[in-house]
Amino acid sequence: MAASIENRGQFGSKLGFILSAAGSAVGLGNIWKFPGKAYNCGGGAFLITYILMVALIGTTVMLAEFVIGRKTQKNAIGAIRELNAKYSWVGGLGILTGFIILCYYCQVGGWTIKYIIAYITESATVYADPTAYFLDMLGVNGFPLEGAIIYPLIFLGLTSFIISRGVADGIEKLSKFLMPLLFVLLIGLMIRACTLPGASEGVAYMLHFDPSTINGNTFLVALGQAFFSLSLGMGVMITYASYLSKDENLITNTGVVCVLDTSVALFAGFMIIPAVFATGIDPGMGGGFAFATLAGVFMSIPGGTIFGLLFYALLFFAAITSSISILEGTVAYLVEEKGMERKKTVVWASIIIFAIGIFYTLSQAFLPIKGIWWSMEGLQFPIFGDFMEYLTDRLLLPFGAFFTTVFVGWIWGTDNAIKEATSDGKYKFALAPAWAILVKFVAPAAILCIIIAGLFLGMSIS
Repeated sequence: MAASIENRGQFGSKLGFILSAAGSAVGLGNIWKFPGKAYNCGGGAFLITYILMVALIGTTVMLAEFVIGRKTQKNAIGAIRELNAKYSWVGGLGILTGFIILCYYCQVGGWTIKYIIAYITESATVYADPTAYFLDMLGVNGFPLEGAIIYPLIFLGLTSFIISRGVADGIEKLSKFLMPLLFVLLIGLMIRACTLPGASEGVAYMLHFDPSTINGNTFLVALGQAFFSLSLGMGVMITYASYLSKDENLITNTGVVCVLDTSVALFAGFMIIPAVFATGIDPGMGGGFAFATLAGVFMSIPGGTIFGLLFYALLFFAAITSSISILEGTVAYLVEEKGMERKKTVVWASIIIFAIGIFYTLSQAFLPIKGIWWSMEGLQFPIFGDFMEYLTDRLLLPFGAFFTTVFVGWIWGTDNAIKEATSDGKYKFALAPAWAILVKFVAPAAILCIIIAGLFLGMSIS
């Protein structure tokens, strides 16, 4: 039996919801993907393009997810089922996507804990050979007990404990504590990076706007990054918004969450790019860059050990605020739709996620440092080179966002969505006509471009 609305949790304050939603959006993608993409796509030109994509498409999709959740006060599947039962699979697609992502997200989250401890206890060992240290954690020289079992289990255990506490006592309290701390750390690291000798060239690159570097690929990369960064397309924002009261201004909340998430990406760009310019190391993306390459950066700058320790603390904060939102989506569905008890659901879901996730780390010792679950290159299709990244980033997330916009724009209807967004006219929405056009036409078309680029052209857009 589904849980009643009266028994559901609820955010205790507007600030709590905003910081929780921003925590969900702010994740590893902001810190270890965005800077590399900004560097490769023209610096300042990419920043402008990215901000434009977030403003036009990101906010459109996020508000669409918010109105679905707040209207129904249910999990992603239950929410869409209530509005139109034929399309409940759209919510199911989102929950499935989040579940798959969390399987490897908890592994990487564990690595951040491992590196925090390493920078406290054995930084000299890390610096001796950063790449070898990273690969050893992944199991090149034996079973990766720490990288696959111990630290990911600690990370997932923390995530599970927070979720088991509920919305107000768990998710909201943690977000109110960690998100301000994350911003303090990030701004401090950014200032330190920008003041390194030689960092001014990196700052100049990030501020230089060259229109000639903007092309179709720039827009696709920026849009793909926006979807991954904002946690769109996996039902998380539907679930979080379902814990909001009807008095909240969804329009304002959408804008604030997107601004906070974008700010983190920009700060990360101005932290990483100046640092790599100062040290002469090429910026990259993914685990190999964050855990191996950047260790070389920290080793070569004054106070690098402290700099590195704070950086991995930052990664941990970003990872856990995202992981709790993803797990909450799965738990909310099982509790409300299957009548399961919350704490038991958290335990069993975590066990399954952890068991599957182990294979992510195990695959690293035998595959390129970027990290995938398994290779399908033998099929001669380049798009299948990184199968799990391909499945989630290039297919499931964009498809989830696409069907959400189609559902809101054409099935449920923009009039109903706008009515919910304004709390039945309580709040003004001057851009409502423009948003209706964006959600019905522009956003679906843009997302289709991402899908086509990734599916048929083999482009790495996220």
